Amino acid sequence: MKLDHNQHSVYLLNYHLVMVIKYRRKVIDDEISEFLKQRFVQVGEPYGIQLQEWNHDLDHVHVLFKATPHTEMAKFLNAYKSSSSRMVKKEFPRIREKLWKSAFWTQSYCLITTGGAPLEVIKKYIEEQGRGRKYGSPKGD
Repeated sequence: MKLDHNQHSVYLLNYHLVMVIKYRRKVIDDEISEFLKQRFVQVGEPYGIQLQEWNHDLDHVHVLFKATPHTEMAKFLNAYKSSSSRMVKKEFPRIREKLWKSAFWTQSYCLITTGGAPLEVIKKYIEEQGRGRKYGSPKGD
């Protein structure tokens, strides 16, 4: 597992994001998905976001991405959803047939942190910290 780092920290922050089209309208084809994906990369760059994986269905997208400890997630998601909504409707006017108001995405989204190890493994590792130490010695000797 390769960890990311900056001057003061080492981290690995992976997220799984699901965003849904307003009213669950089926408007995402491959061309629109690619446009939304490229916009995600562009908007994400100043926030320290790195796209790992992208896929779509007709009415929602799934995104796997990495972030930094300084990423302001709510600000990033708001910036992405508002700019991509505006730009996708401008670039693909056919969308207006199914989404006549200004919104493209629903207000809600699903954002889940992901990691390399299952939670139970991490819990067990934390529970066992300090065991095996004799008389408070940090090395257990």
